[in-house]
Amino acid sequence: MTPEQLPTENYATQLEEKVTRLQGMMAPFNAPEIDVFRSPVSHYRMRAEFRVWHDGDDLYHIIFDQQTRQRIRVDQFPAASHLINQLMPLMMEAMRNNPVLRRKLFQIDYLSTMSNRIVISLLYHRALDEEWRQAAEALRDTVRRQGFDLHLIGRATKTKICLDQDFVDECLPVDGKEIIYRQVENSFTQPNAAMNIQMLEWALEVTQGAQGDLLELYCGNGNFSLALARNFRRVLATEIAKPSVNAAQYNIAANQIDNVQIIRMSAEEFTQAMNGVRQFNRLEGIDLKSYECETIFVDPPRSGLDNETVKLVQAYQQILYISCNPQTLSDNLETLCETHQITRVALFDQFPYTHHMECGVLLTRRR
Repeated sequence: MTPEQLPTENYATQLEEKVTRLQGMMAPFNAPEIDVFRSPVSHYRMRAEFRVWHDGDDLYHIIFDQQTRQRIRVDQFPAASHLINQLMPLMMEAMRNNPVLRRKLFQIDYLSTMSNRIVISLLYHRALDEEWRQAAEALRDTVRRQGFDLHLIGRATKTKICLDQDFVDECLPVDGKEIIYRQVENSFTQPNAAMNIQMLEWALEVTQGAQGDLLELYCGNGNFSLALARNFRRVLATEIAKPSVNAAQYNIAANQIDNVQIIRMSAEEFTQAMNGVRQFNRLEGIDLKSYECETIFVDPPRSGLDNETVKLVQAYQQILYISCNPQTLSDNLETLCETHQITRVALFDQFPYTHHMECGVLLTRRR
């Protein structure tokens, strides 16, 4: 298979293999039947990153084979959104004969949306100057005249030049409501937008009728916080990355949501604050005792939850856990299932045709 081909005829088979694998991992915990959510079979990735290869006068996108490290030319990439595929040849054509834009260009990053907006970052092994800015502005204007809502960024060592802005605003339909999400270049966003919608709607379904408030750790740009706010009295959410916190604050205002509070803290710091180990100025003015959180939501990195956070999580009646690594989820479940039982499990095929799985579990305290 080449990057310009996807084995779409094998989609159902690869998904079934993941379902079987997840069933095996969940069997020791007496988990119920798995809710399975399919991805679109192509054009599902909203983000893509390519190295740039200079071949004499030619210039093109490449990726490297993960096994052989062989260089592979990529003119079209059907895993990526239609918008990215439309812009890939336009960008190469525009820069191929432009010595200012192509000189020491080594990578292009695309971040697109279902709302037909895109930000493209050009990465260089050289200093960027006013000549580069003028050439980049001309390129941006040329592409915009062709009907594309494009924002362009130049990056070099210790340099970031935004011609306009370093974000795009996505608009997702989630269970009958449109939700605006600001997505910042070089910050984490869910790569598969269609799957993200299904994840959000599943999380809404399984927390329907929940009591009290929601505590969320690792909230990012508020992806789940904003959607889940309608199911809870209030939402208290934590995130450590400053760009994501700023985006989350914008998203709260843009969606006119008044029951979500974001704190810039890591999950580990928040655990220390809750356990009285440390005091933090960032919590000044926030009355943690006023929250009656019966549900906690976690979407940790691939490493899963640390031991102290697992203990914190066990204090809640309901645990909603989204995982991008079922192995570390299984490790955490060995402890969590001492006090809680799994009532719902879902497989989200976020990364079709790869070994990777995204999954979700809802746990309820044992009586």
